[in-house]
Amino acid sequence: MDLENAKAQMRKGVLEMCVLAVIGEGETYPPEIIKKLEGTQLVVKEGTLYPLLIRLKNDGLVDYIWREGKNGPPRKYFTITAEGRSVLQGLTDSWQDLVDAVARTLAYENGAPRAHPPQALNIEPMPPSE
Repeated sequence: MDLENAKAQMRKGVLEMCVLAVIGEGETYPPEIIKKLEGTQLVVKEGTLYPLLIRLKNDGLVDYIWREGKNGPPRKYFTITAEGRSVLQGLTDSWQDLVDAVARTLAYENGAPRAHPPQALNIEPMPPSE
């Protein structure tokens, strides 16, 4: 098993939910989204974020408005739609169910509590390659 690939797939699986959550906090533009996700150690590159934002827009989960930049060109600011909030809630509920199920699975061995529970899974993203 390619452990790094498995970890990358887990990160990719939750990226949409995390981007919706960041946008759900308030109107934001892509560099702010990247910065907020980097603060959680979920490193996202522009080449990943922009296609995801387009997909979320096409699915009706986010919308955007152009705003003049203070010291530069206009910026595209994203907001979450009502449907996006509903999808985010569903994803969040599913995520919590999954986390609970995994925690229960890791805490038991052959149907009985483990004498020494395993270490928590570390699915933090790898630092960007240079």
